[in-house]
This record gives sequence, structure tokens and C-alpha cells, in this order.
Amino acid sequence: MLQSAIPFTRKDFGDDFLWGVTISAFQNEGAHDLDGKGASIWDTFSRRKGKIRDKTHAQVACDFYNRYTQDILLAKMLGFNVFRFSLSWARIIPGGTGAVNQAGIDFYHRVIDACLELGLEPYVTLYHWDLPQALENKGGWCHRGVVFAFENYVRVCAKAFGNKVKNWIVLNEPFGFTALGYMLGVHAPGKIGLSWFLPAVHHTVMAQAEGGRVLREEVAGANIGTALSCSQVIPFTNNEKDLQAARKADALFNRLFLEPALGMGYPVDDFPLLKRIERRYALWRDWDKLAFDFDFIGVQNYFPLVVKYNAFMPVVNISEVKPRARNVPTTALGWEINGNGLYEVLKQFGAYDGVKKLIVTEGGAAFPDLRAEDGTIHDTDRIQYFAEYLEGVLKARKEGIPVDGYFAWTLTDNFEWAEGYRARFGLVHIDFETQHRTIKSSGYWFRELLQPDA
Repeated sequence: MLQSAIPFTRKDFGDDFLWGVTISAFQNEGAHDLDGKGASIWDTFSRRKGKIRDKTHAQVACDFYNRYTQDILLAKMLGFNVFRFSLSWARIIPGGTGAVNQAGIDFYHRVIDACLELGLEPYVTLYHWDLPQALENKGGWCHRGVVFAFENYVRVCAKAFGNKVKNWIVLNEPFGFTALGYMLGVHAPGKIGLSWFLPAVHHTVMAQAEGGRVLREEVAGANIGTALSCSQVIPFTNNEKDLQAARKADALFNRLFLEPALGMGYPVDDFPLLKRIERRYALWRDWDKLAFDFDFIGVQNYFPLVVKYNAFMPVVNISEVKPRARNVPTTALGWEINGNGLYEVLKQFGAYDGVKKLIVTEGGAAFPDLRAEDGTIHDTDRIQYFAEYLEGVLKARKEGIPVDGYFAWTLTDNFEWAEGYRARFGLVHIDFETQHRTIKSSGYWFRELLQPDA
């Protein structure tokens, strides 16, 4: 059958291992202005000419807002025991602050209830990149007021759903949305430069900790985490300049949001530029507010990074050695496929004294889907990808690294940010003209792997 060549079974991971799928509000829900929802920065950004590669938008997306029951049933049918989804801040508090939209609260109650009725444990992400546009108009993550607005938003959510939801993820990939949105400008809100990036980083680190504290205060028995993007960083050569570039890249990509949460402050020794945060954007009383004792850290790893010193790269003096130049296997987006890279970051993160538990809260790959004459969709490359990365997880687990779950990105094809709909990561194919769902071979592979008697 589909998993016959895979050198592990579900039982190898243990009965307590969490198997989940992940979606996000903006990428899946659609209903962009329905039932009182406010605009988010991605609603605005996706209307800007040239920002989305296939010139699409997420006004309908996967229509999860109307089809959530069908999609949650699919997750259950494929054998998963966790359904991770995010809340849209702009659906709950359309203006970012102020009036709460009861229709938004009611919608998420329906989603949570559907999960619980099917025996799926909801893992709720509070922020997955879709800041209310009303807050961006005031400066967004670059403005200190966003921290207080986020604290209020988390409190509203905790009070509304805390009697049903015990597993919470405060932020999704804070380095991703600050770097791509407030330094490189390729994601919403499209700002470019360190003068945006550094204050956005500091306020996001503060919000990460404040969100955790609110959940601890409001939700009895809460299991609280935050989800960080991370990559094994590999120097291109062993010369000192490349080694220094790798240390700097590791501080930026892997340690920037983790170490402040652990009470270690920013990794300024390896990335001195971060001292500007202290000089320009932080208040003296901020330093006691950066840390929070998370119950778990979400690890989101897709590819390793090979870097070298580059004197011509402004500020950072680092450049990536692209996978194509190294002739290594890649996904459809050109991302290197390397399950050992996931093992290495689990080992790196697990070595911190303050990290109690790790969960791989996202992992997956975009590949072309091949539809056969009978309508079935074959994605053997994706199956091989998951098998390789799960081997990395299993290796870490056997070595005593506290990794307790793996959540696949993603259940269904969706709006993949600036890529639009051309990058398909789903275990389930969506025809975006008809919204018809078709389970891919990778979905059936997970169903076979996760059978109770497997």
C-alpha cells in the first residue's frame, strides 16, 4: 500500500504523539467582509498591483467560513487528532480596538464545537499575519500601541473561548511577518527598511510575552506556545568569514524571537545591529516584559539555509547560496528538501534550558499535482517529503529531544500569500472555481499511517 516503503509506523512515535493539520484564517476563510468583518492588511495588500504573483486575492479563498464542517470532517477522516486554525483579529474586533463583533465570536464557537464533536483537539493561533488595517493605519507593528491592542484582543479571545480551548499559540512565525512585511516589503503591509523592521521586532516580542501572560491569567489549565520559523544554518565553507555569516544568520532567523522569550534578551553578540533596538525603540521598563514561560515552542521548518559572507550585501553582509546552485532536491518553490535540517533545528531548540516541549506546528511542501484520467490526484513527491521529515522527527524523539507532535501544512490548498493559488501545499486539492475537494495521495498516505492499528 501507500506506506509500504516507509521505515516507520504511527506506533513508533508513541500513543501520546500529536498528529495535526494546520490552516489559517486569511488563507482559508474567505468571507472577507461578511458578517461585520473588518479589513486586514492582507485584504489591502492583495489589492495592490503586482503584489500577488497570480494576480488573485483571498476574498473567497477556500470558503472555509461556509464549508468549515466539511473541512474539519476531512481532517478527522484522514486520521488526525489535532486541528490547528487561527482567529482573524479583524473578524473579532474589526477596528483592531473597540467594539467586539459578536458574529465573529459566534463563527469561531461553531468551528471549535465542530472540532470537539469529532474528537479533534483545537489548537488556536491568535495571530497568523492578518493585522487589522485600522491598526496598520496607526503604524501597525511599528507602533507601540499595537502591544496594548494585542493584549486586549487576546483577553477578548481568552474570555470567549477559554472554557473550550486549552491549547493556544500566541504568534505564527513572527520573524516571517516582520521581515517579509516590515523589512523586505514582499508581504503585507509592504514596508521596506530597518527603520520599520527593528521596532516591529521589538513590539512583536513584547506582544508575544504579553499574550502569553493574558492567557495564563484568563484560561485555567492553558497549554500555551508560540510558533517560530527556523532553519538549520550551514556555512558554505569553513573559512572564518562564512562561519561568522552563519552565526549572524542563526541569530536572525532562529534566535531573534526565542531567546527574548527565554529571558536571554536579543542575540546582540552575534548580530550587533540589534543593539539599535535598545538605543532607539525600547524603554528601560521593556526588558522585564520580553520573557514568558511557554509550555511549548512550535517549530516551523521547511528548508535549511546555506549562507556565505558577502561584503556587497548591505548591513548584514550575508547571502544565501541557493539550492539550485548546489544541485540539491527542491520543492516547486525552489526550497531545499532536507529532513535532517528539521532534526538539527529540533536538536538546537531542544537544547535550551527554558524549552520544555517542542511541537512541529507546521511542515509541508508545494509540488505540482498530477490528476489521472479517473480524477485521482497523485503527489508522490509530497509523500516522500513528509516521510523524510518525519524520519527527522522520529530520530529526534528517539534521542530524547522533547518533540511531541507534527502538524502538516496544510489540510487543503489555499491562498499562499504572495504566491496566490499557484503554490499548492494541501493534502486535499481544491478546485477554486467550484470549491470541490479531492483528497490527494498524500492525504490517503496519512490516513493509512494514522490508522489506530497501524
